[in-house]
Amino acid sequence: MAKNYNDLGVEFKYLIVNDMDRKFGLWVNTVGFQAIQPNSPYPIKDHPSGYYFNIQKGRVLHEYQIVYITKGRGLFSSDSTSERQVCKGRLMILFPDQWHTYQPLRQTGWNEYYIGFQGPIIDNLVQHSFLSKENQILEVGLNEDLVSLFSRALEIAATDKIAAQQHLSGVVLHILGLILSISKGKIFEIGDVGQKIEQAKIIMNENVFKDIDAEELAMKLNISYSWFRKVFKDYTGYAPAKYFQELKLRKAKQLLVETSNSVKEISFTLNYNSTEHFFALFKKHTGFTPLEYRSFGRGGDDEK
Repeated sequence: MAKNYNDLGVEFKYLIVNDMDRKFGLWVNTVGFQAIQPNSPYPIKDHPSGYYFNIQKGRVLHEYQIVYITKGRGLFSSDSTSERQVCKGRLMILFPDQWHTYQPLRQTGWNEYYIGFQGPIIDNLVQHSFLSKENQILEVGLNEDLVSLFSRALEIAATDKIAAQQHLSGVVLHILGLILSISKGKIFEIGDVGQKIEQAKIIMNENVFKDIDAEELAMKLNISYSWFRKVFKDYTGYAPAKYFQELKLRKAKQLLVETSNSVKEISFTLNYNSTEHFFALFKKHTGFTPLEYRSFGRGGDDEK
């Protein structure tokens, strides 16, 4: 159960990391919560020297940190991000060996949750652009699940039971997955972008037995094709034409298993250019011929 913190709360934990913890691939160095009242000094001086910093001079950490603001507002800047305002519902991603500084506004203060971590697992996520120095401020809103995860990390760190580091590593991955999902969803809420893409997906689903030209679809939605193609891929992971092809193949699999229609009939129903084209495309994407897939899907039934 998540802890309830009042506006005077400060709780943090610095953890010992051993060689076995490092072999796990992800480990946590620190986790905490701070409620900074208006007109209060910041940062508080109870932290180790490697974490305490002068706001004007900033600091460089040797770990990643996630800092989540749930009350108040303040400022953030780094060597890759010009000064930006951070308010409740936003979080900061700090990168190792990167200069940065942040602070709450004196008139508002803020409440912050934070967790610091390292390891090749997170290095790999950054290498593949799941997190980026070009996008260090993420909009996630006020999210109870996220607060519960930070609170749970504090509880695990406080009890310090056997394999606590591995437990904390799982919490970190849960936090990362949640914030990436929420922040990406927020992007598509702006200007009804998500609604446009959902509309396009519905049109594709409803016309899976026909052909759809992605450029004509963009025109139907009153948006430019170049913008539509980029945003659709960001939203779904597929370019529009590729997504439509996947829908057709999914429907072909369903028809092969659930009907007795011949491969030629299914190819014609789904408006492929020819049975040969359908056969080759199906084999390329599934590793099975249509008849092999039918037999496999029916548990070995050899019905043609």
